[in-house]
Amino acid sequence: MIRLFKTNQLVVFFIALFLTSCTTKKDVVYFQNAKSFETIVDTDTFKAKLKTGDVISIYVSTLDQTVTQPYNIVIQSGNGGQLIDYLIDSEGNIDYPVLGKIKLAGLTIEDAKELFKKKFSEGQLLKDPVVMIRFVNFRITVAGEVASPGVYPVSGERISILEALGMAGDLTIKGRRDNVLVVRDFNGAKTYTRIDLTSKEVFNSPVYYLTQNDYVYVEPNNSSISNASGDSRVSTIITITSFILTTALIFVTRN
Repeated sequence: MIRLFKTNQLVVFFIALFLTSCTTKKDVVYFQNAKSFETIVDTDTFKAKLKTGDVISIYVSTLDQTVTQPYNIVIQSGNGGQLIDYLIDSEGNIDYPVLGKIKLAGLTIEDAKELFKKKFSEGQLLKDPVVMIRFVNFRITVAGEVASPGVYPVSGERISILEALGMAGDLTIKGRRDNVLVVRDFNGAKTYTRIDLTSKEVFNSPVYYLTQNDYVYVEPNNSSISNASGDSRVSTIITITSFILTTALIFVTRN
């Protein structure tokens, strides 16, 4: 009977071994090393820069709107008129009315505005123009272990990775928080950066602020990977348990 009791303990041990792939608090809590009342000064002056493949909208305004008409080309449609958009080509340029090719890749929105004002002034084309430029295709992709993976448009000029994950419904309990991958494409070159959301150092990461068309991937944790083959594991547990119990019963019967 004592041997049978020990055998049952062994069975329980095997079951626990297969079923316990626990996710601890340490695995899921953000900013774990941030102290109470600690102040982190944001010194980041990040501004999104224009790059190849970006689509932008440009609107020019002056006191005399008639002189700006050549620069504000409108496409008529069933829903009314819409300003044409400009694609930054592989060489970093756009083809703009009257001014011709203008290199914008590598500039911030503010830099681009100043460049247009300078060109209008040098050519004595417009007096005191107001130039408005905005991204048309600023979007980010969030994939992996988040509540709502997908492609999300961004209305402003920058977005933090925390805001992006919030838009995607945050990480699921199965998402690995200490190794989130950000894939960034800049003029044909891809960079891969991993960040740890469980540490306050995330705020100092070069990818804390995302750029247009960044790809954020949250990989599954060990618990998720283990549970992916749940049916197989259950079958394995049943097989091993049956074998151990059968062996134990035979042993007890013979003794």
